[in-house]
Amino acid sequence: MSGADAPTPRRVALVTGAARGIGAATVDALVADGYAVTALDICAGGVVPAGVGYPFATRADLATVADRHPDRVLAIESDVRDREAMHWAVNATLVRFGRLDAVVAAAGVVVGGRPQWDTPDEHLDTLFDINVRGVWNTAATAIPVMLAGDDPAGCRFVAVASAAGERGLFNLAGYVASKHAVIGIVRGLAADLIGTGLAAVAVAPGSTRTAMLAATADLYDSTPEQLADHQGIRRLLEPEEIAAAIALCCSPAGAALNGSVVRADGGFTG
Repeated sequence: MSGADAPTPRRVALVTGAARGIGAATVDALVADGYAVTALDICAGGVVPAGVGYPFATRADLATVADRHPDRVLAIESDVRDREAMHWAVNATLVRFGRLDAVVAAAGVVVGGRPQWDTPDEHLDTLFDINVRGVWNTAATAIPVMLAGDDPAGCRFVAVASAAGERGLFNLAGYVASKHAVIGIVRGLAADLIGTGLAAVAVAPGSTRTAMLAATADLYDSTPEQLADHQGIRRLLEPEEIAAAIALCCSPAGAALNGSVVRADGGFTG
């Protein structure tokens, strides 16, 4: 069956940062729940912004996610920092699938390793351009479309924050500030959406087995497994576990979580 001949799905989602890690696992989880998904990622490979110490996902990574779900996933290379590009991605979702019910802003980076007063401006720019403006642009382009749809009360916006969004972490002041801002965006959205039924939620993962966590461990001259010692469950979380929490937030049952921070952090203690 070709994509053009496929039946209109019951629910449709758009996921940013979808080529690997939590974003890719979220695509898988949503497809398993019956969604069609637009999987969006910048796919910059070795070309990364200032301060990022690990390669971004590649076109091959994004293609692998899409190939797992023929006719259910639309793969788009796009940059969440670019508002017009995000408009295009949202419109492409409507053209392909006919609706939009849930949006997951999972694109993000970690930059750090220095105290706040020694953090270069360009590192702060990277963090706020991707982690904050990226979430802002995703919401600003997708939420009006969901509000104009047939069932806005069934729609969801989920932003991936961090355990760092509610506490301070050593030599990560810029990252901490950016993730606090993500939670602030969600809380502001929840207030703006009063009466619509459209729910906005932040999911705050703890130490999860991703390239970003490996880079964070390097900043501390540590290992991901040692970082997991700060979690009550005393192990790394898997991307699929975070994706399961995100999928719940995206579901019709997620309405009760509006304005909430869902702490999927394994009992993170800092």
